[in-house]
Amino acid sequence: MNSSKARPKVPAAANVLAVLRYLGSQAGPVGASVISRDVGLPRSTTYDLLQALMDDGFVVHLPEEQKYALGVSAQELGTGYARQVPLQRIGRYPLSKLVSRTRRTAHLAVMHGRDVIYVIEERAPRQRPLVTDLGVRLPAHLTASGRAMLAWMEPAQVAALYPDRDAFTSRLEDGPQTLPELQELLARVRKAEFSWEQDEITVGFSSVAVPVLDRGQYPVASVTVTVANRAFPGRATAARAVQGEETRLDRTVRLEDMAREWVPEVARCAREISRRLGTAG
Repeated sequence: MNSSKARPKVPAAANVLAVLRYLGSQAGPVGASVISRDVGLPRSTTYDLLQALMDDGFVVHLPEEQKYALGVSAQELGTGYARQVPLQRIGRYPLSKLVSRTRRTAHLAVMHGRDVIYVIEERAPRQRPLVTDLGVRLPAHLTASGRAMLAWMEPAQVAALYPDRDAFTSRLEDGPQTLPELQELLARVRKAEFSWEQDEITVGFSSVAVPVLDRGQYPVASVTVTVANRAFPGRATAARAVQGEETRLDRTVRLEDMAREWVPEVARCAREISRRLGTAG
């Protein structure tokens, strides 16, 4: 028998690889006791290895299930990452808590080219269905979800996504029509630390969004809450709306009200998902 196989020179490394291979071969998250049993490691050793792997983002802990799954840093290790879809799994519970706190519909979206894809929808009770349903694709530059991610990308990457006017599909006056217009909007988003859209996806509804960042501070997703505009008319706006004289300034005031009411909760949810992905800070 080959002695190098019988007794590895670096047993700790062999144990780490055994745990990763085991997690990658499972259809879903697994408890620590099951990992310990199936891999053949002492329970204390298993917990130490899992903690070390969590610290580096190779493994994530799902506290609601008391189980472990592969993390973002393990993406290149195999198809286990794709099967477990950790972003959706990790994001569902924080998103459901966000809806419970706000009583408004929330979404988790990811970028695909110049589009956003909504991978989780948590609909609040008695809230009407929105076009941003699960699996729907929309132009990123028109949505709060997309703007949140675009604003935290490098300017060169944004320019590569939008090389010419044909890349802009907006038929709305309020949507950016050129790269300079988009970059100006994204600069405002970065300064505000949240993104928004008003009546650009569904008339009568507005959204605010905050990015979910990975360990490299790259925006891998965004969390969005959508609110009916009538929830924040404001006294001046309400008076002018009755007379049919609502102005862009009125909508800006309403955005400020929305930001004050909803952005702290959206940011709290996005930070929790980022933390579960292993992002520090």
